[in-house]
Amino acid sequence: MGKVIAIANQKGGVGKTTTAINLAAGLAVLEHKTLIIDADPQANATSGVGFDPRNIKTSIYECIIDDVEAKNIILNTTTPYLDLLPAHIDLVGAEIEMINLPNREKMMRKVIAGIKDDYDFIIIDCSPSLGLITVNSLTAADSVIIPVQCEYFALEGLGKLLNTIKIVQSRLNPDLDIEGILLTMFDNRLSLAKQVVEEVKVHFQQMVFRTIINRNTKLGEAPSFGLTIMLHDINSSGAINYLNLAREILQNNDLTRLTNKEKEIDV
Repeated sequence: MGKVIAIANQKGGVGKTTTAINLAAGLAVLEHKTLIIDADPQANATSGVGFDPRNIKTSIYECIIDDVEAKNIILNTTTPYLDLLPAHIDLVGAEIEMINLPNREKMMRKVIAGIKDDYDFIIIDCSPSLGLITVNSLTAADSVIIPVQCEYFALEGLGKLLNTIKIVQSRLNPDLDIEGILLTMFDNRLSLAKQVVEEVKVHFQQMVFRTIINRNTKLGEAPSFGLTIMLHDINSSGAINYLNLAREILQNNDLTRLTNKEKEIDV
């Protein structure tokens, strides 16, 4: 049975979608069958792995609202072991349509139930909000990764997200864990970035991933080509960072095929 990991932060521009598609690609490169669920109406994860959202006729929206089976609309990407459950702009109206549905917070869990055994990992790219779709994603997930940008307002809003996670844990999904806090967009030249890293580590200690995602031009370029960083430039620091993150998650979940002597790649 696959592990479901939601990538969530209500702040935009923190590397959430970048993390979702490239972590998923990293796990796939390591030969773990992985599915990306695009749960964001902006559909950036869909376009980021090579599909034009304008050409998507059936999406996660139909799975949630019309009970279409997810396995019938999953798309194969150009990366072996990596599939996509796409999004469309229609998803923006799903929250309104879900208001009067019974068990409205558990619709995503129902969608995933039929495909969970087909994958080693299912990565959900949440929208930058704490709305009903994000709550659905957290209710369906086994754990959540929180990307935090290495800038001045890094901790702004993080308390609200952690409070939402606690509410989901207490009322909807008691098994939800925090997989980790991921520091993103790190620039080693900036003393402020280093201060943010230290502050986050002081506040959250073991919750923070050892892997840090550096600022990298190739990471920014890759989506414009509809490619993950693994296909765009496997030798870039961005690709190495996300492979390291994939390995760290595998190690933390005792799923690694590495020997004890094999550690993350040094950059």
